[in-house]
Formats: sequence, C-alpha cells, structure tokens
Amino acid sequence: MKPREIIAILDFGSQYSQLIARRVRENHVYSELLAPDTPPERIREMGARGIILSGGPASVYGEGAPRCDPGIFDLGIPVLGICYGMHIACELLGGNVEAGQAREYGRVRLRVRQAEGILSHLPAETSVWMSHGDVVTAVGDEFESLANTEHCPFAAVRHKSRPVFGVQFHPEVTHTPLGRQIIRNFIYRICECAGEWRLANVIDAMVGDIQQQVGPDDRVICGLSGGVDSGVVAALIHRAIGEKLMCIFVDNGLLRRKEEDLVEATFHDHFGIQLRVADARERFLNALAGVVDPQEKRRIIGREFIEVFKAEAQSIKGARFLAQGTIYPDVIESGHGPTGHAAVIKSHHNVGALPKELGFELIEPLRMLFKDEVRQVGEALGLPEDMVWRHPFPGPGLAVRISGDVTLERLELLRSADEILLEELTAAGWYRKVAQAFAVLVPVASVGVMGDGRSYEGQHMVVLRLVESTDFMTADWVHIDYEVLATISNRIINEVPGVNRVTYDVSSKPPSTIEWE
Repeated sequence: MKPREIIAILDFGSQYSQLIARRVRENHVYSELLAPDTPPERIREMGARGIILSGGPASVYGEGAPRCDPGIFDLGIPVLGICYGMHIACELLGGNVEAGQAREYGRVRLRVRQAEGILSHLPAETSVWMSHGDVVTAVGDEFESLANTEHCPFAAVRHKSRPVFGVQFHPEVTHTPLGRQIIRNFIYRICECAGEWRLANVIDAMVGDIQQQVGPDDRVICGLSGGVDSGVVAALIHRAIGEKLMCIFVDNGLLRRKEEDLVEATFHDHFGIQLRVADARERFLNALAGVVDPQEKRRIIGREFIEVFKAEAQSIKGARFLAQGTIYPDVIESGHGPTGHAAVIKSHHNVGALPKELGFELIEPLRMLFKDEVRQVGEALGLPEDMVWRHPFPGPGLAVRISGDVTLERLELLRSADEILLEELTAAGWYRKVAQAFAVLVPVASVGVMGDGRSYEGQHMVVLRLVESTDFMTADWVHIDYEVLATISNRIINEVPGVNRVTYDVSSKPPSTIEWE
C-alpha cells in the first residue's frame, strides 16, 4: 500500500515517538517513522504532506547529538518540532538552545498568546505535559512565540515565513488533554490532509506482501503464544498462504492455566490451521533454575525459545520463514526504533534479527502497528472475541511476573492467583474496562492472623496490577471498585496456599513500566 497522504516522523530517539505516529493514524493519515538524518530527497519522493520532528534524550549542543538535514526546511513541507525537535528547528533556523534554569517535568500550565495555527481552538490556559531540561532561549527575528509557561517563554513558536512550528511540551501523550487537538490542527489546518487512510486497507496490503515474500515451495512457521498478537499473525498468514503455514505452540511451563487448550481450540479446530505442540516445560525450568535477574531471565527464555524452534523446524520440509507477533511498542522498548537511540526499557525475546544459525528469514507483519490496531485487524480476520480482547501477556510469560527464582511451586501459586483475578474481573464486568490485569508474586514473608493466632504461613505477597491504556506506552492504574478488589483479595488469601497478603499497585507509566520485571 502506498498512501497518498503521509506524515513523515523523524525519530530522534524519544520513547514517545511511536505515540506521535499513533496520534497521526488516529486522524486517518498514515505516518511513518524515519531516521533523523533521512535526506530531504527521500522525504519528497515519498510524498510527505508534513514532517514531525520527535523529542529525544540528547541535547542539541551535545557531542554526537542526532541531527536532521537543514534542507528539510527548504522543501516547503510543513514541519512540527516537538521538544528536542523544536530545539533542532529553532537552532538550525537562527535560534539558541541552552540548559534551562528550572527543569520542567509533568503537568504544567500553558498560557496561550495566540490561539491560531497549531493552537487553534485552545483556551487561554490549559495543561500540558513537559519533560525537558533544555529550553529555547532566543528565536531571532524569524520566529514568534505563541505560548509560554512559568519557566519557558517559548513553549510554542511559529516561523514567520516558513511553515515551521514548534512546541516544548508533548502533545502526543494522554497527559496533555488537548494534545490531540494540536496534532489535528497540524494535520488538517497546516498540512491540509483529507484523512483517507483506513486500517481495513492495511490487511490487503499485508496479505499481498506476505504472498510476494513467500515463494511457492516455501513454508512459514508461526510461533503461537495464545495472545492476540501471535493469533492475528497466524490468521493473517493463513489467509495469505493457507496450508503452507505451520504453527508451533511452545509449552514452556511459564504460561497461564489452560493456555494450550485455548490455542488448539482456536487455531486447529476453528481455523483448521496446522498446529504442533512442543512440550519444553522441563527444559525451560531447568535453564531458569536459580536465575533472579529479569534481563537474564528474558535472555535465557529467548535463547531456549529459538533452540526449540530450531529443533522443530528440522522436521518441517521447506521451512524458510519464522513469523512473529512483534508489535510496535515491543520494537521501541527494545531499542530497535529507526534511530537506534531509544533507551532499552526491556528486552523482548521476539524482537530483532534472529541468530544466523537459525536459518530463518523473519516475517513480522504487525511490527508497525499498535495494540488497538492489531485488535481491529483480528476482528476483521474473524478471530474469536475472547482472543481479540484478551489482555496482553509478556513473551517471557510468568517468569517476569515472579520476583526472584522461578520454580514449579511458585508458578502454580501465581497461576492460581492470576486465574482468580481474571475470573472475578470477568464476573464483575470489569475485564473489558481494563487494558491489562495480572498478578505478581513477590517472595516477601509477612505475619498474618489465621484462625485464632498469628501465622507465618505467608511466604509470598501477591501484587495486583490493573492499568488502563490505549497504546500501552503510557498507562494509568485503574480505580477499580473496592468491592471487586476485596473479593479478589479474599479469594487469593483463602485459596492460594502460602499467600496471606495482597497489595494493589497504584503507579502509572511513566515513570513505572506496566510489567514489574
């Protein structure tokens, strides 16, 4: 698919770059993330209607800081710089950027001087989300200030003769309530887009790409986890190549209860997709014995995952491709964005090039989609509702929801607690209201009162984590009904041996992550 309207996003390494792309797509305009030094000729050739310069962790005056080609400002294509992107634009066009006297982080009051252009329809004062230490201290004669904050005189600027705008804050995050209006203003008022892009068109494009990539004698192996991402990939590839797809479900012993039954019922029985189940429970548990470091757990699980697939592939004639359910937040959090500058938040075992010795080429059709977009694709492909709307589950499974050593006993404790949590959320009508809900097992012994005396039976604490989110890059904890929470807590304490204390996680992302490890 070659959309007529494209907003090119030059990614300077911000953790929020993909949110910019998501906000643009919400307005039915296709967006694509590019490296910051993408030549102006490339941007012109792709037919970009607008350019957004993302934020980033560097300082524009720092050694080795990523730069863009100044020629992009001569294309006549509208440009919006966000945070670091604004610094770059102002510096290259005659302004000055320095370390600020006061760092701004979090919600800040924005005073709008001119409610026009990108700030059209904004009130005189509004709340915006800041995350910066540097500020634009001078803009020269070519820029004018549109808004300011207490510590930032140039919180939003406009070039007088070029279609160049900048904002010091982050309109792409949900913490800026009117941020979506600012992005809409840029897309429709400044770039004059019509909004013709629809996700339904993406399915045909992805099917066509898969058919073109996979030869007549090639077979594709797809790793199923039971989650929506790998499920959508399997359904998508099956639509494209039919019986040339072989799905493999690896039972690594780190899954939720009855996971294998769900996968077999959905893909083998319902869709008629060829499915193999690899029982690797003992192998994974032996490899994880005594390992407590979360990143090491992920590395071990990734290594074993690849080895199991390698063994299975040897018996599949013509297997050339490995399909995975990697989605865009996975790519960004693993530091594999277009720039390579993004900080690694966590390692995903299904992100990045597979080892050469594996002998597979990679197919990741969802790599540039967000979770809600993946669900829309799943519904269009006919996946069951309970799978499409299933909460995300980490690739390393329950291993990263157990703090400390991963043992069979601890896995069973966590499975029981997690099953109770999901049962009660479903019964109370909360499951679809929550983006993700899970239990974490923490090896903290605590005293309790059971029966008529003090009890030290509790060798583990269960932490409940429920978040609401649209893109899984920012998230807030759920203000769930206390009665539902009490029921869940009581059941876990009464029914899960070794647990006599349940707590509730009330931290948001950022600064926390959704998963604990």
